[in-house]
Amino acid sequence: MPANPAPPFADPEPHGFIYLGFHADKPQKSPLYHQTPTRRREATRLVEAAKAISRRPDVHSVRVFRALLIPPMSGAPRHDLAMLIRTAQTDDLDHIRQTEEIKGLDGEEILAGLNAARIGETEADLDATFLFNHFAMTGEADPEAAWRSLTGWYTSKIGVDNSTALRPTGSSRFALVNYVRLPTAPPLFLLNQILRPSFHRVVRGTLKTNGMRALPGFYRMVR
Repeated sequence: MPANPAPPFADPEPHGFIYLGFHADKPQKSPLYHQTPTRRREATRLVEAAKAISRRPDVHSVRVFRALLIPPMSGAPRHDLAMLIRTAQTDDLDHIRQTEEIKGLDGEEILAGLNAARIGETEADLDATFLFNHFAMTGEADPEAAWRSLTGWYTSKIGVDNSTALRPTGSSRFALVNYVRLPTAPPLFLLNQILRPSFHRVVRGTLKTNGMRALPGFYRMVR
């Protein structure tokens, strides 16, 4: 059977990325995240902070997300809310992440890094559902190469037309975080993969060969 052809890759975004997670409410075992008064208050706080941060000349954009569904997988970040900050230039990354505005948010820094590679425009529709797929890794394989090898399967089999691969420049417990706009709701997206034999052969096989685990979280954009 011929391999799934890789889609055309776009130039990486010329920004630094700071990805933060927030625990607004008490931890839950259920994979479905519902709005609670505490989560609404925290989302409002983060949106107001995002407006202020985005006015800085060394910041390109600030996005705030609320969790919809996080599968109960060991090692997965289980944050109620998340923030994705793009710095104006890559050289601004280390400075921005050390500012009091960012530290004062009291978020967990999941990743600070760069866009290693991408396909399409992940933020072409801000009303969509977004996936943050966190790749934990053991061994010395190249996580970006593994990600690139799987893009053809996702574009041809699942209908994904975008993907922004973020790679840390410093310490992070994840070798790569994939930021994706989904073509369907999270349950359908998951089922569309799991029910395909090629998913287990191609996707899970590639991850296993490279010593990688995929830990997904599904979010809606608040701002």
